[in-house]
Amino acid sequence: MQKPHYPHPILAREGWPHIAIALTLALVATLLFGAWSLIFWLAAVFVVQFFRDPPRHVPQQANAVLSPADGRIVVVEKARDPYADRDALKISVFMNVFNVHSNRSPVDGRIRHAEYFPGKFVNADLDKASLENERNALVVETDQGVTVTFVQVAGLVARRILCYVKPGERLARGQRYGFIRFGSRVDVYLPLDAQPRVVIGDKVSATSTILADLARVGAALAAPSAAAAATPAPSVVTGAVPVSAAVAELVPGAVAAAADPAPAAPARNDATDAAPPAQER
Repeated sequence: MQKPHYPHPILAREGWPHIAIALTLALVATLLFGAWSLIFWLAAVFVVQFFRDPPRHVPQQANAVLSPADGRIVVVEKARDPYADRDALKISVFMNVFNVHSNRSPVDGRIRHAEYFPGKFVNADLDKASLENERNALVVETDQGVTVTFVQVAGLVARRILCYVKPGERLARGQRYGFIRFGSRVDVYLPLDAQPRVVIGDKVSATSTILADLARVGAALAAPSAAAAATPAPSVVTGAVPVSAAVAELVPGAVAAAADPAPAAPARNDATDAAPPAQER
């Protein structure tokens, strides 16, 4: 685990104007109506809790896909990812008005595509909200080449989707990239071989909850280890005499001796060697 790499203001900056207005109205109502101003103070408390933005610890498991939002899981199924044009595992997180609405990146990677779609404002808890409501989609390619799509979807009350990143930019897991005001959902599309770690009805927290594991990332990490285990200890082989690399480094002459053995003495011929050739006169 590590702490988020960006500062949290405790109360999201998107809510500062709303909080200021709510508190001002509550104070004015108190001066004018006394105890009857209680309803204004309740409204101010609601606005403050809605825009809370607490820090979260970030899991460092390499193949983990983190939740992009607080809320409840409403979809875990195979579906079509229309933004990356593929079949995918879809996991949807529904945020009610009492959840934190700050959106955070579920993976490390670079944004390949971003697109905004104007649309309706039906209840975000319904499946049709994914394709009919106002939404903003990001298609991200991880460092291992895996495509992950996540989509901010406006809801019945939400009327404003905020996204602060654009194509070409890099996202880090847990990074705060957007906000949706007053009720919404986030859809996450993963490769079909991803393994979900949540089920419908589970309550999740942005960044700190792992939604799924990416299978291909795990395989990519395991491959170098397997290759290293299968590689024999290095050696220098010269002719029929193997010399270990360690020995070759410590005693350089050992390699030269093995590579260039002393030449064999020529075969002796008793007939020719017995007497020297006659000299010419």
